[in-house]
Amino acid sequence: MELSEQNFRVNFRAFLWHSAFLAFAANFMDVNTIIPSMLIKVGSTPILLGLLTAILLGGSSVSQILFAGFLLNKSFKKKYLLIGINIRIVALLGLALMFYKAFLLSNNWIIFLIFILISAFSFSGAFAGVSYTDILGKVIKKNERKIFFTTRQIFNSVGILISALIVRKLLKYYNFPLNYSIIFLFAGILILIASLGFWKIREVNSNIKEKKGLLKFLKLIPSEIKNNPNLKYYLLIINTLGFGLSIIPFLVLIAQRNFGLSYDLIGNFLLFNTFGMLLAGLFLFKYSKKFTYKTLLKYSIFIAASLPIAALALSKIQFAYQFIFILSGIFITIYHVAINGLLLEISNKENRITYTGISGTGNIVILLFPVLAGFLISTLGYLKVFIAVSIIILFGYAFVEKLQCKIKSGQDL
Repeated sequence: MELSEQNFRVNFRAFLWHSAFLAFAANFMDVNTIIPSMLIKVGSTPILLGLLTAILLGGSSVSQILFAGFLLNKSFKKKYLLIGINIRIVALLGLALMFYKAFLLSNNWIIFLIFILISAFSFSGAFAGVSYTDILGKVIKKNERKIFFTTRQIFNSVGILISALIVRKLLKYYNFPLNYSIIFLFAGILILIASLGFWKIREVNSNIKEKKGLLKFLKLIPSEIKNNPNLKYYLLIINTLGFGLSIIPFLVLIAQRNFGLSYDLIGNFLLFNTFGMLLAGLFLFKYSKKFTYKTLLKYSIFIAASLPIAALALSKIQFAYQFIFILSGIFITIYHVAINGLLLEISNKENRITYTGISGTGNIVILLFPVLAGFLISTLGYLKVFIAVSIIILFGYAFVEKLQCKIKSGQDL
């Protein structure tokens, strides 16, 4: 089925609507500051924080292989996209209700419910993400993707800055746990508004030449990696940089140990992290045609490797320590732009869902390392663990050098 020009316009606007409100919602559910600080406030240990980080980052990624195997056999995926988003909304509203009624619950019950609701939030996001990637590739014309991605970046830049300022105010104005209740209520409402755009999508039918069961789908993975060296190096890169993503929530834990975790400090972490993302986003928007994905990945590696070292060096200086989160925001933006663009480059419309599933399952570090880091930090201390993380991240440079990439980050994908 071919879409009319009018339907393409409808789809373009629907995805931009979603992007605008999702960007505004992002800081209300930020996985690097808001969610870790939420757990720390109710009595988290390094091990519990590591487990929650593994669920947020690793669990959702690894589960993509199961979701990709299921969705690969579906001609239309809009229904499943909306199911995933709606579960996310319910999880966020559940967190809002739990904190509103927190006075009725013990800390152990609150921690238990946080893990249940965050798991639902994380896995449903992965389920929706697989459908999102496939639908986006089908309903946005190839020659309009650059316009879409650059316009989306503008929305992201404006949305995350405004929302960071609002979340910072809410954290300070209301007392715990009401402040977190209000924050997650806003997050749920904003995601609901963002999802309204997808109800208007006109989806293209996917040709399912041969239905594949999960086992058959899993058997495709070794051959796909063997036949595409870029996929192999892609997996090695996301695993080495996965150490950088995994360590960021522990920066909040260091602050709690050394400075205490006031809401002023949490708000500043969020604001500085957002400022770093905004700075990197605007820079890439302006100069994207000058960078290849390989170049962006090299920047990601050096910035990620510097984060643990900077945290150790500044761990006793509260004012200076806050600025580390500008660096983390820059890293997060450059990493996601490079990795998402690279995945589109090394895949095509026939194997995109397969590669999305493989990339999620292959990123095993962000599933295992946060939990392991929680144990290691408790026994060995921050110094040894953070230095080891920096060294491991630098090994990723060799894998980036082996990539065969020709498309620049600003070109049509």
